Amino acid sequence: MTTTTEPITPTAPRDTGALARWSAAMALSGTIGAVVLESGAQAPAVAFARCLVGGLLLVLWCAARGWLRPSALRIGRADLGLAVLGGVLLVGNWVLLFASYALSSISVSTVVYHTQPLLLVGLAALLLGERVTGSHLVRAVIAFGGVALISLGAHGSGGQPAGLGGIALALAAATLYAGASLIAKRLSHLRPHLLAAIQCTVGSVLLAPALLVAPLPADPGGLAWLVLLGTVHTALLYVLMYGSIGRLPTGTVALISYLYPVVAVLVDMLGYGHRLTLAEGIGMAAVLAAALTPRSGRCGTRTPGRRWRSAARRSP
Repeated sequence: MTTTTEPITPTAPRDTGALARWSAAMALSGTIGAVVLESGAQAPAVAFARCLVGGLLLVLWCAARGWLRPSALRIGRADLGLAVLGGVLLVGNWVLLFASYALSSISVSTVVYHTQPLLLVGLAALLLGERVTGSHLVRAVIAFGGVALISLGAHGSGGQPAGLGGIALALAAATLYAGASLIAKRLSHLRPHLLAAIQCTVGSVLLAPALLVAPLPADPGGLAWLVLLGTVHTALLYVLMYGSIGRLPTGTVALISYLYPVVAVLVDMLGYGHRLTLAEGIGMAAVLAAALTPRSGRCGTRTPGRRWRSAARRSP
């Protein structure tokens, strides 16, 4: 996953456009849970539709930009293998996250899912031997303390306590996404649109057999929601993200990323009658403060490509 190798010297209009695109992408991300629930489909079918529709559109986008020409398409067997593995993890993450919505709530699952940056640090330390700082440990303790508060105080649909199974699925989804992010870091020399297209293609093939037990909706309304998920919340969302992330400072990216969980909570409250308890609200604040706070002293030193990788860990 890369940005262009040429240095970027943004002008004011370009920065404004990048900010608008990143903000739109994060706001759209916050509505994914509602689209999943409104489709009425089971999680594997939803993930399949997202891969099929979104992947096809991303392939067409890459072709239109000339990125599929042999001279531009430089990917070896090792890179392709890693991309496929990343696709498996990414699609597994989607299935688990989508399944968690029905077992807890959109807001609970989304906020718990935002432990992924801290899980990524842990996986990098475990698998790559990267150093874990005291700051990371403190943030991890705060975040998972917040998850514990959410587990104790959150309410799901109908005012009933949120199922621990949904919270567990959201944590498992975050772990898989952290693994996919590690692989994406190894493939930072590939165009992110191309990598996303490969991973969606992998997901389509992998999830197709699941349609035998979790079929697509039979009604046009349910299918329309899935088409919306693939076009707007996948293809368009990724184009907006990748077209803006390298042009924004890390602090701005991290701050605007708060739109994702905030919009998800608002959608859950306004559309599905979710009401925050005090413990749940404190837990959510703890998770987001720990997981989305930029590392001090690092914002001014990251390259555009590194900025993209940092923020991509928080994308859906």
